[in-house]
Amino acid sequence: MLVKIKRGWELPESAATPEASYWSRRRVMGVAGAGSLLLAAGAGSRLLAAGPALAAKNDGPDPTLDLYPAAPNLRYRLDRPLTKPDVATSYNNFYEFGSHKSIVKAAQALPIRPWTVTIDGMVEKPQTLDFDALIRQVKLEERTYRLRCVEAWAMAVPWTGFPMAELVKLAEPQVGAKFVRFETFKKPEVASGQKQFWYPWPYVEGVTLAEASNELAFIATGLYGKPMPKQNGAPLRVVLPWKYGFKSIKSIVRATFTDEKPKTFWETVQGSEYGFFANVNPAVPHTRWSQAEERIIGTEDKRPTQIYNGYGEFVAGLYDGMDAKILFR
Repeated sequence: MLVKIKRGWELPESAATPEASYWSRRRVMGVAGAGSLLLAAGAGSRLLAAGPALAAKNDGPDPTLDLYPAAPNLRYRLDRPLTKPDVATSYNNFYEFGSHKSIVKAAQALPIRPWTVTIDGMVEKPQTLDFDALIRQVKLEERTYRLRCVEAWAMAVPWTGFPMAELVKLAEPQVGAKFVRFETFKKPEVASGQKQFWYPWPYVEGVTLAEASNELAFIATGLYGKPMPKQNGAPLRVVLPWKYGFKSIKSIVRATFTDEKPKTFWETVQGSEYGFFANVNPAVPHTRWSQAEERIIGTEDKRPTQIYNGYGEFVAGLYDGMDAKILFR
């Protein structure tokens, strides 16, 4: 007898969106434009629709608009509805612009053109890439992922971008490279949060090279079928759906390949609460709250937290033989 074990990203047939309806939605987005759909979703959605217009004042027309929406990768599916755009684009952690969630307006001050990403360290091909050129060297796709914040709230959104493994391939890491250190911008003249001297700016995050090469690790350049809004990490950010959200660094400017484990932003601030790996685990509480449940933002729904945020079948093997005490903090 054939026994099928359902993976965490698979929907039951009764809950799946019909394929015809899904592709109909994509055609509508392509013909009518995502802006009109987002305007219909409410006031917060208007912020997302207005994002390119606001950006144009500082950055000029977005030369990547023709790349969106990208084709969805149907390997990655959800066990829950998508978070509404007005919620996902208005409830944001971005400490560069403040320690509260309402940073949409402040984030529009960030200039994102021109924008470059430097690849350096233990690589065969150190280089500085213009973002608008980089995005045309890779094939964009849309992936729907769950996102779990260490603060115990969660969302589910459609990211556009490319596998982080493509960035690794561009770099050609040298033998001995074990980690990738990511760094965001440092512009206190436009990001007022970076004037808070008690934080170790710029924001730094890191992953092992094996994690960076895993199929789930993603470099996101867009959201809801459009280029990435500034408050969500424009023009490109990291997305690591099996880890707590603070690992998914926004607005990256540098990727350094190294043989030394990077000291990350939140490790420096409070290492006893925010570790390097930060893999989601309902059985390991934060020092100040439980992680057993998650609150779905924009709803009254609460759900049990899943180990590795439900992506264990993809990533658990990365940590075979490692000390569990360091993996889930």
